[in-house]
Amino acid sequence: MSFTPEEIAAGQAIYTPGMLNLYDLRVLWISNRWIWKCPTPRLLAHYDRHVTANHLDVGVGSGYYLDNCRFPAADPRVALMDLNPHSLAFAAKRIARYKPETHVRNVLEPIPFEGAPFDSVGVNYLLHCLPGDMAAKACAFDFLAPLMNPGAVIFGSTLLQGGVERSAAARWLMAYYNSDGVFSNTRDDLATLRRELGKRFTDVKVVVVGCAALFSGRR
Repeated sequence: MSFTPEEIAAGQAIYTPGMLNLYDLRVLWISNRWIWKCPTPRLLAHYDRHVTANHLDVGVGSGYYLDNCRFPAADPRVALMDLNPHSLAFAAKRIARYKPETHVRNVLEPIPFEGAPFDSVGVNYLLHCLPGDMAAKACAFDFLAPLMNPGAVIFGSTLLQGGVERSAAARWLMAYYNSDGVFSNTRDDLATLRRELGKRFTDVKVVVVGCAALFSGRR
């Protein structure tokens, strides 16, 4: 499935420098706990469980999780990948102590990359911002897989509409974000997420917390 430039740009356009300064408050401490019912400490624990000392983060947001997670080494190799240069710059500055690599890339097409592959790939709150239904946007997994070492783990989370419980507030806010182009998850459901992960990875695990699915799998 092909995506238009407008569709691809819509989900990341909101991440301006001003919005990124408010991201932690609006998303991590208000929406996660009170709207999506998936508190940020639960997502951070997901990072702690899976992140390695050779890590690629895709769709980096504000860089909060990388700033606060427990890497298994004092000097990890950390790479950041996003289509939005503002997000990359914001997150890179936040974790400057790790000297991160930065890559402006579109994960909905083959990813040009000449560096060494990674042992973990994080895709946190990325899928619900990508256009298309869950089966179509899962092509991102195909394009990320060549960047992973054999046995590497891919993990992350995404907000779903089907197969999960959503409060009235969650239904309203998702509808608003979808109408505004920030989200594109009207056809994202739990069963399809599990199926698409299972097609590509082994040892797949999906846990639902609120209306978020926390997932992992190995190449």
